[in-house]
Order: sequence, then C-alpha cells, then structure tokens
Amino acid sequence: MEDRAEYYSIAQAADILGVTKETLRRWDENGTMVAQRVESNNYRVYHKSQLEFFENTQHMFKNAWDAEFVTKPNRSYKLLELFAGAGGLAIGMERAGFESVLLNELDKHACNTLRKNRPDWNVVEGDISKISFTQYRDQIDILSGGFPCQSFSYAGKQLGFEDTRGTLFYEFARAVRETNPKVLLGENVRGLLNHDNGETLKTISNIIRDLGYTLVEPHVLKAMFYQVPQKRERLFLVGIRNDLADKVKFAWPSSYKRILTMRDALKKGELYPCDVPTSEGQTYPKRKAEILKMVPPGGYWRDLPDNIQREYMMKSYYLGGGKTGMARRLSWDEPSLTLTCAPAQKQTERCHPEETRPLTVREYARIQTFPDDWQFAGPVSAQYKQIGNAVPVNLAHAMGRALVRLLNQIEESKTEADPVQKPRQKSKNPSLFEEISA
Repeated sequence: MEDRAEYYSIAQAADILGVTKETLRRWDENGTMVAQRVESNNYRVYHKSQLEFFENTQHMFKNAWDAEFVTKPNRSYKLLELFAGAGGLAIGMERAGFESVLLNELDKHACNTLRKNRPDWNVVEGDISKISFTQYRDQIDILSGGFPCQSFSYAGKQLGFEDTRGTLFYEFARAVRETNPKVLLGENVRGLLNHDNGETLKTISNIIRDLGYTLVEPHVLKAMFYQVPQKRERLFLVGIRNDLADKVKFAWPSSYKRILTMRDALKKGELYPCDVPTSEGQTYPKRKAEILKMVPPGGYWRDLPDNIQREYMMKSYYLGGGKTGMARRLSWDEPSLTLTCAPAQKQTERCHPEETRPLTVREYARIQTFPDDWQFAGPVSAQYKQIGNAVPVNLAHAMGRALVRLLNQIEESKTEADPVQKPRQKSKNPSLFEEISA
C-alpha cells in the first residue's frame, strides 16, 4: 500500500465525515463508498481521495494551518473575558497574542485556578450582575464570553435588550454596551442553534445587531479539526462593530492536518513531549469495574454478554435509542468523546482505553489540551468540573489567531484611511533592510 498517511481507518473516516461507523459499513455494502482492504490484516480503510469530495472535509485537506499558525498581532490587543472558567479560552487567546485586562468568573475554585497559574491576571470573582465595566469603555479590542444557554420569555413578541434582563446573556450584552469593543466573541453549546426552535439564537442575534454589531454567520467548530483529541463541538458567534465591519472580512480558522487521538493525548508525541503525568482520579466500585473490564477499546454496553447488559442497564435495557455513552471505553486510535463534568457518570462513561478506571485529572486536562504545568484548584470533583466545562485550549488558540487576523485588518484599514503617519521609531530589533537604510 502507498503512503499510509493518505489512508484513514473506518473510525477516523467516520469522525472526519461526521457519520457513524455503521453508516460507513452500510455504504461499503451497498457500493456508495467502498472501502479498501489492507492485505496484511484485511482491515478496511479509505483513501484521502474518497473523502475530499465531501464538503465538510475539504477544509481539512485544503488547509492553511501552518501559514495561519504564525499569525502575530500588529500591536497589543486587549481582551476582556466573561465566564472565564478555568482558563481554556484565556490560555488560547494569550497564546494568540492577546492581553487579558479582566477575567470574570463566579466559581471560586476556577478563580483560584486562574490566580494560581497567572498571578498577574486581573481576576474578578463574583456575580457578573454586580460588576460595572464602564471604566473599560473604548479600551477593549475584544470582549469574549461563554454565556450559558438560557430560555427567554417570548410571549409572542420580538425581544429587545431590556427584555432579556435576568439572564446571563443580558449581562454579556450589557458588558458589550458598556465597553464598546471592536469585536465581540460568544461561545456556546451546539444546542443553542435549535434551542426553543431557534428562537433563542434569533433573539441573541437581533440584540447583537441592536447593540451596533454586524454578526458573522454563527459557526459550529469541531474541536477535533483544530489539534484537539476530542469530538467536542462549540458554537461561536463573532460580531464586528458596525463602523468597522465594512472594512474587513472575518475568516474562520483552517483545520489541522490530521485528527488527533487518545494516543496523542496521553502518550509522548507531537502534542506533548512526554507521557501524561500521574495525578489524582476517581475509581469504580468493584462490580462496575468487573463489568467494564469486559468492554473492548472503543466499545460500549452492547459489546457485553446479554445477561451482563441486563444487569448493568437495568430498565434502560428495554428503552429505545443507542445510549452509546453507557459502559463506554475509549480507544487509543480515536479522539475522546466529549468530556463531561465527571468521568464516571453512568450515562456518559469515559473509561480509560486500556486500564479499567475513569480518566484522571491530568488525562482530562490533556484531552482538553491544557498544558501540563496548568494546575487546577479545589477538590478533585471541582477540578473535573472545571476541565469538563472548558473551551479546549488549542481550539481557543486557533480561534484567537483568526481574531488577531481580523484585528490586524482593522488596524491596516485605519492606516489606509489616515496615510499621514507619525515618524516611525527605530525598532529594538531592526531588520536587515532597516539597518542598511540607517
């Protein structure tokens, strides 16, 4: 077989295309997309050329990741972040070149995590509704926040800013109104797209426009396309202030060159320079451990003997639906399923690929691409919760670079509009051209 890097297993192809492995097997049987067989083991694989015709994979095979990775800000851009959590978004934005001027978070353990790792960050702990942001008016380049998804009371009418009072989105919108940033960034669960039959997102979009921002079409980013070994999806909203919007064009980040797996997360390789460090973690009760020991890598409750299925699933055994998260063991050769706030919940099991135990805190952190030196505060349960709620760091970094490119466009448009420049100061690190000119 030619270059193995050009071939993808059934599991990898399913992840890339966003379909189930069962769907691929059905396509193989009916001739829709026939897999190729590896002579040595008869495994079924797909060549890159079979996948690149799908619209949702073209961005992966025709990407500009390496070119975008070297993005640098034209100047120091200021960031104000709400609902900051344990810092997943903040670390990614920091790596992209942003300077955080304020991070607000209610959870005390998450605030302690932020302070522990970045003593110089201005972490404001407490209820966002009690905080004024007016002192930062016209001082902020980007205001960001992952406001929780909440219902509004519609009463059959179009809602305005004041009508959403009492929700956390209202506080996000109030912070935008008080600070007047050039760009706003909102992130949320994918479910916001269809929440209340789409009315929630419609209201949010209308209010963003009423605040004086042009909203880029909301976009769901799959973390596994952005150097994250996890099948997590997040919805991103980008708004550009109206006086700047017609001068620039926002482009979503390009994807990474391949899909990373649990092996990339926990073993030494291109993602981390060493195997995952040891750390605290939860354990299974004796009988649960005995049952999960029977589950193969990548398997779940349907891979158990029928009598064990009935014992483990109890009444759920007779209900419809796949319930693929129950008794689920992860696989070394696939990305992790989306992490939850606890690794051993029966409905969303995340068992280690090889050992019969829940993932540890540091394993959780690696799947979210936190650096190994990022320490989490609070009891173990609080650490799991902080990590499970976070934006994956590498996804945030990719998004941050895209926002830096947007702000660079804004800066360059100002230069074009005002060609009279102040005399340029001599660089501390002059280029060869500057040295010759001097």
